[in-house]
Amino acid sequence: MKPTIMKKLLFLFTLLLSFQSVIADCSAFGIQFYPMQEKINRNAMFIIQGYAMNIKTIKTFKNRKVYLKSESGELVELKLQEILYSQMNLAQAIFMPSKTLRSNTKYFLKYENQTDKETKDMQSRFYGDKKPLYWITSTEEYGKTFSTPVSATYKTSRVEYYGCGPEANAIFDVKNDPSKKTWYRTELLDVSTNTTSVYYIQSYNNKISVGHDMCSGAFSFNRKGMYKVRFTPINSDGKAARATNWITFKSPFAGNKLNGF
Repeated sequence: MKPTIMKKLLFLFTLLLSFQSVIADCSAFGIQFYPMQEKINRNAMFIIQGYAMNIKTIKTFKNRKVYLKSESGELVELKLQEILYSQMNLAQAIFMPSKTLRSNTKYFLKYENQTDKETKDMQSRFYGDKKPLYWITSTEEYGKTFSTPVSATYKTSRVEYYGCGPEANAIFDVKNDPSKKTWYRTELLDVSTNTTSVYYIQSYNNKISVGHDMCSGAFSFNRKGMYKVRFTPINSDGKAARATNWITFKSPFAGNKLNGF
């Protein structure tokens, strides 16, 4: 066999292995628990987010209870507020405590009829070892409120292409106090179909990315078309401030050259 043919075959084989590795990464289970920080106020909002196969766990919360359990054995039910489904492989359940938590108390997360796998999902949360998932309350009863209106403006769009597919985001500058722990209840309107999708997302360095990575994300886009978005700031104990104005923008794919490999 000629050396040039051997080189081509070797290249194709290497490329195939790399794609298989990326696809394997995309097919993994995943679940996240919020707040991410250990210390919380006594009326904190909780979000459990499932990826891919773990979306099944999120769906079960419609019919089974979730609790916080203190070291003394006290159970505080977390009341389900809503379940939201993203447009790409994610779902999140929003919870609020049924009563104000005790101050300076460690609480562990518990599900009704919790399985062994779900117990493992809750480990390695803060310290990288196999400790159960927990939070510790402060003396603060509530989180910071929004003293001034929060505003957002469209900045740019970005599309990157990877092994499993494109990563596409519209990026917005948000004017808000970065010291506040803020979620943004984000409403994305597809103008062509007049349909709205809703999901909770967070900002990073005062920027909000609306879209998805190559495997999952809150929102997806058509290859062309117009969209509108608005953000409702939610503080750490679930209180909403005034929503921003609707912002109109084009699909990130429209006239945006693909980057990546």
